[in-house]
Amino acid sequence: MDVHKGKYNIKAISKMLGIQPGTLRAWERRYQFIAPDRNESGHRLYTDEHLKILRWLVDKTRQGFTISQAVSLLERQELLQETNEIKFADYEQSKKLAAELLEALLNFDEGRSYELINHAFSLYSIEKVVIEILCSILHQIGDLWENGKITSAHEHFASSILRSRIGFIIQTLPHNQVLPKAVAVCGPNEWHEIGLLMFTLFLKRRGFDVVYLGQSLAPKDLSIVIQTVCPKFLFFSCTLEENVEGTITLIETLKNEFKSLEIGLGGNAMDTLPSDLKEKYASHLLGNEPSYWEKWLQERIS
Repeated sequence: MDVHKGKYNIKAISKMLGIQPGTLRAWERRYQFIAPDRNESGHRLYTDEHLKILRWLVDKTRQGFTISQAVSLLERQELLQETNEIKFADYEQSKKLAAELLEALLNFDEGRSYELINHAFSLYSIEKVVIEILCSILHQIGDLWENGKITSAHEHFASSILRSRIGFIIQTLPHNQVLPKAVAVCGPNEWHEIGLLMFTLFLKRRGFDVVYLGQSLAPKDLSIVIQTVCPKFLFFSCTLEENVEGTITLIETLKNEFKSLEIGLGGNAMDTLPSDLKEKYASHLLGNEPSYWEKWLQERIS
């Protein structure tokens, strides 16, 4: 059974849920949490997936939540297990697609790799494909190479295809002329750029004009970029604990050189900072999830 194919009209859905069609239309118009298909006459057609989401929302309203509160729960993914099943009903499908893509990459099958990537973008959102599929495979490739399970040739081939596609997506997203420019780069001696790619995608999806530099640059080269681009923001990613000291030293140098530059610092290594450094660099720490990133940015552009 295809859960993504529209087959229920609004009358049938309203009877199954026990709500008025007008209420359902109002919810859709105001909150836009689903987008029903349309038949040739322009009438709404709901899928099994839509039905599951609507049933969960109706249940929440009957438990005392307002519809806006229920939708907010859905959007923030602070849901019970059954809602996870709603939002991630396609988990097995995306997992299978990712496994097939990994196999194609390790077989040096460029044509098949691009075919699978294109198929993923036809099924899922940009965020889901980049974060849950492409970046996940990049991480797997890195682990396989570091553990000696694949050759450097495998790693170079796969990483080149994945990074080029992610980079293309990031570069083609439009930016808002009103928002300030930003530069994103890994800290000194850092080559792990998955987290930075995800953060850059977050910025680009919100309209920021981002110059993505990726892996570590020589400090003098980074200074030249900043002088040329004149960004308001500079974002560093530091993944390895051994590179924290070098990253912090570079931040201090750049703060002295570019007085008005706002510097953000993220990456797994930031969780290992001793309490005194966390306090000292609190204004630079981005946090490890989008809600923190959003707050950090809003405090600096409002």
